[in-house]
Amino acid sequence: MTDDTTARPNSPGGAALLSVRGVSVRFGGIVALDNVSFDVARGDICGLIGPNGAGKTTLFNCMSRLYRYQAGDILLEGQTLTDVPTHRVAGLGLGRTFQNLAMFQRMTVTDNIMVGAHSRSAAGFVASALRLPVVGAEEARLRERAHRIMDYLGLLPFARRLAGDLPFATQKRIELGRALAAEPKLLMLDEPAAGLNHEELTALDEVIRDLRRRWQITVLLVEHHMSLVMGVSDHIVVLNFGRKIAEGPPAQIQNHPDVVEAYLGAGAAAHA
Repeated sequence: MTDDTTARPNSPGGAALLSVRGVSVRFGGIVALDNVSFDVARGDICGLIGPNGAGKTTLFNCMSRLYRYQAGDILLEGQTLTDVPTHRVAGLGLGRTFQNLAMFQRMTVTDNIMVGAHSRSAAGFVASALRLPVVGAEEARLRERAHRIMDYLGLLPFARRLAGDLPFATQKRIELGRALAAEPKLLMLDEPAAGLNHEELTALDEVIRDLRRRWQITVLLVEHHMSLVMGVSDHIVVLNFGRKIAEGPPAQIQNHPDVVEAYLGAGAAAHA
């Protein structure tokens, strides 16, 4: 478990930032999520783990309003997301990265990150269309924020480069930067360690911790790299075949028989 407790004044005992309440999703006859419930406390780093096909990315897509759930509810700061249009989610304070990189390959690094910042733009459609003075001031503010984020993530040397021309690990940082530009309260990271080497993995661990400490961001992390999850998380939720099978601190989850069985099989669980 992380030792950043001094940076979490609102965490234990405080109101949940995110509440998942009995969420169920079916695709035809396939049950992707079955009555899943858990909370993420403000200021926590929460790991969401499970074998392939457990329903983790499906839940992320429900939270992002890319999928509709047939039962249950998802609340951010007590506000239901059920009827929130997809394009309004970022403005509520929910940011995410994707398992498969989703960025504008033929746009520069700066422009990719500024795309995320536009969810916080105060300039309306008419003002933007007429290029009123307020639009120029807003654009300058968003560009400055993008510059600060690129500096934080070590992306300034690539600011004018096309995102699609850069190495995979750098593209991962660009996508993270775009999510940060939206000023999220809750940051959902979908397999951020995939494809990273040991040195890059260590850097990612430090970034996730620093996001909580310096940026006051709550993190929900989907990841198959168990050493990262167990090392950085305060709390872990485990899914298997769409159901929640365990929840608790990392030390408890590591030895939970249902978790061992889900990952290694019944024989391994019997000897755990």
